[in-house]
Amino acid sequence: MTQEEKMLLLKDLCNRLPYRVIVTTTNPAVKLGVISGISIENKISVRTKYADIVLDCTEVKPYFRPLSNMTEDEAEEYWTKINNDAPEMPIDEIPSIENIAKCSEIVLDWLNTHHFDYRGLIEKNLALDCTGLHIYD
Repeated sequence: MTQEEKMLLLKDLCNRLPYRVIVTTTNPAVKLGVISGISIENKISVRTKYADIVLDCTEVKPYFRPLSNMTEDEAEEYWTKINNDAPEMPIDEIPSIENIAKCSEIVLDWLNTHHFDYRGLIEKNLALDCTGLHIYD
């Protein structure tokens, strides 16, 4: 894993901490767990059924859903949320901090809540496709 890939993975996982991201690890003692913390030293705390374990970020792979896995109902919910909740931003004006924050909150919170991979981590082999595994049900 390159330094750039590590930073991409850590940035993504930091944004998803409140969303109970399930990971698999290369540590034989821990098959599946939930990320419970990330340290500045690139260490990730993983909560398992029995204990917390701290691993290097290269030892975990989160489970995400590819965007192509979005159902028609979810796509409709996504666009409805954006159209109803996002502030109007005229294209001839510079967006305000409040508008940018509100739009990013709406979009990213929704995508994170549904565990979608919007950074292409699955294609980069930094995450696993959870389609059909029902781990977030």
